[in-house]
Amino acid sequence: MCERQALRPSIMAKLDILTYPDPRLHTVAKPVAVVDDRIRKLVADMAETMYEAPGIGLAATQVDVHEQVVVIDISETRDELQVFINPEIVWSSNTRKVAEEGCLSVPEVYDRVERPDHVRVRALNEKGEPFEIEAGDLLAVCIQHEMDHLKGKVFVEYLSPLKLQRIKSKLVKLHKRERTRM
Repeated sequence: MCERQALRPSIMAKLDILTYPDPRLHTVAKPVAVVDDRIRKLVADMAETMYEAPGIGLAATQVDVHEQVVVIDISETRDELQVFINPEIVWSSNTRKVAEEGCLSVPEVYDRVERPDHVRVRALNEKGEPFEIEAGDLLAVCIQHEMDHLKGKVFVEYLSPLKLQRIKSKLVKLHKRERTRM
């Protein structure tokens, strides 16, 4: 079972989150060779970024680090951080569920995506220890969503071409509006 604790090192940095359709979001992440202090600092920085955004999950790809690292906290109290390094889905249910998803890299956009409703994941925690976890409901959706980022895929790419074009147009307008405010 994954340790569920908040990482709160004394020196953390909020990271910049890439916004769709930034091409860097399509970079496939490489496995982490060794879980060391650099990776633990990345985990802490990603957790701070996710909590401040606010979000419930963040993949390293979203902060322009192309290594297989994911942080998730679906708890109401925001104190049950789960870390997945080199995550691998080892089993997924045949039953599927449609759930509404959003993404820190696709601000103000929510839509329904169909995914397996249960998964079993093998990964390393922030100490480099292997674990397996079976997840359903929101956690299963979140794990699959974040693992898609590690493969260079953003949730809106599951939608129809027409919806995808509308989302791209909306985000381009949002970026222009933000630039004119600066």
